[in-house]
Order: sequence, then structure tokens, then C-alpha cells
Amino acid sequence: MIELIKKYLKSDKFKEDWHELVETVIFVVVAVILIRFFVAEVRWIPSGSMRPTLLEGDRIIVERFSRFYSAPQRGDIMVFYPPFVELKHSPVALFKRLTGFFCNDVAYIKRVIGLPGEKFEIKRDKAGAYTVFINDKPLEEPYIKSKFEFTPCEDPRVNCGPFIIPDHNYMMMGDNRGASYDGRFWGTLDEKQFIGRTTFRFWPLNRIKFLGRHKSTTGENTSYNQQQ
Repeated sequence: MIELIKKYLKSDKFKEDWHELVETVIFVVVAVILIRFFVAEVRWIPSGSMRPTLLEGDRIIVERFSRFYSAPQRGDIMVFYPPFVELKHSPVALFKRLTGFFCNDVAYIKRVIGLPGEKFEIKRDKAGAYTVFINDKPLEEPYIKSKFEFTPCEDPRVNCGPFIIPDHNYMMMGDNRGASYDGRFWGTLDEKQFIGRTTFRFWPLNRIKFLGRHKSTTGENTSYNQQQ
């Protein structure tokens, strides 16, 4: 057996097989990079910050092609790199990020609530319910867990506004407002940080669903500054 192995390793057949293996590996790696960068990638939900829309352990499809021709819209569920995370740009780090192999980069998933140039504010009524206001108009949000389960605006870590969202920035919030570390804590998100838009939940099987865009009842995407 050992002699047969030695003979094979010295043969032209081994060289051909080895070259074919290398070519196959390179093709697979390039294909994975192209698909993940231009088309879509698979992600899983690690926390309950997007309850009840997404639960812990859900598997989702994040499409990436629309970012080349359109900006995120209000209601989009986006995956992104949070602004406080510094991404490494070494060849190894870039390879991990592009392929997803052994990648430990921190990514968040939240919903687009405020658009560039809009006035954002959160108000609490006498009953204790919290409401998001965009350009001084209440935002209808049927997707959130509860209007009463919010991190209080009195919390010194939280910024409930009012403030104007800077150009090329977005206000991101989780649907579970009482347990979401989002833009209220770390500010607005630069558009360069976006990875892609969540479009489909494929696992678990009993919760398969297309996650389309939610249209807010404000019906306005114009900036606060333009309205003055």
C-alpha cells in the first residue's frame, strides 16, 4: 500500500489531481466572495432586540445588491457594522469578512426609523406610552413589541432628541425598544456602515416569511430642513 501511495505521489496523475483541487478551491472561494458581496448572505439572530419580528435563532437572508442603486428606506430591517466597532483591514481580516470564514466582526440588525435630514424625537404621553416623532409627526409602528416597553428617556445614556439626522446618516432602532442597544445609545449610523437589507426568514420552517418594507403612515421622506 505504501509503495502504491509513493508511486501515485510521483505520477502525472497526482499533479493533475492536485492542480484540479487547487483550481476548485480557488473557484469556490471567488464564487463565495462574489455572492456575499454582490448578491446575498445568510445571517442568524443572536439576541431578542428585534422581537417580535425576529426571534433568537432565526435564520435570515440579507440581500446586498439593492445598495448599488437605492438608499435604505424607512422600515427596512438592515444589517450593519455599528459605528463604535473598528474594523480591521489587514489581508486576513478582509478575507474573513468577504468569505465569512472564521469572521468575528460585530454586526447589528435594526430597523431604519429616521432618514437623512429628518427631525427625530421620542415623546412619552401621560399613560406612559412612548411614540417616535418624525418631523413633528407621530410614526405608526405596528411592528414594535410594546409602546410601553422603552428604555426611559430619563436614562442619561439615551438620546430621545429632538435632533436633526445628519446627511448620509440614519436613525436605527430595534423593534424591542426596552431591550435594544440602538441609535438612542450610540447615535446615527453612517450609510457606509450598511451591509445589506433583510428580505427573508427561512428558519425555523414554521416561521418562514418574506420581510418586506413597512410603509410608515407619515407618508413623508422629505427633510425637516426643507419644510422650514
